[in-house]
Amino acid sequence: MSRLDSMLRRLTAQRDGLNWVVGQIDGLEGEVLEMGLGNGRTYDHLRELMPNRRIWVVDRQLNCHPSCVPPAADFLEGECDDALAKLAEQGRKLALAHYDFGIGVDAQDHAESARLSPGIKQLMVPGGLIVSGQPLVGIDEIDGPEGIPEGRYMFYRA
Repeated sequence: MSRLDSMLRRLTAQRDGLNWVVGQIDGLEGEVLEMGLGNGRTYDHLRELMPNRRIWVVDRQLNCHPSCVPPAADFLEGECDDALAKLAEQGRKLALAHYDFGIGVDAQDHAESARLSPGIKQLMVPGGLIVSGQPLVGIDEIDGPEGIPEGRYMFYRA
């Protein structure tokens, strides 16, 4: 599969998974966390899907499209470990977390997602969902929506 086809498959899985998960958390209290702002496409989609939920955004630096800049109060610039600790200290609770970190080197990406998994898990409300492009550790994986190839995007329930 070409890298272009792989990217299209990933983006489609990401969109379809996020669209599905919104209905799954309907009725749950809690905020949203977008881990990995990048260009801001996913953040833009999340704020369209959930205009009444606060969406926290973590990334090492603000480098997104100008139309996708989160409010300064909701942008946690720096390392994800620090952002997760800050949210925990504030007593924040999440109904949804989206994990979108990765450089495309499986060994490094999987090590980072495993390291961050406990910090993500502690922020989740009971029944809250995590959508991830990387495998997480110590969180119950669930079946996602039909049509997403196994291993392309993963879904977890706290």
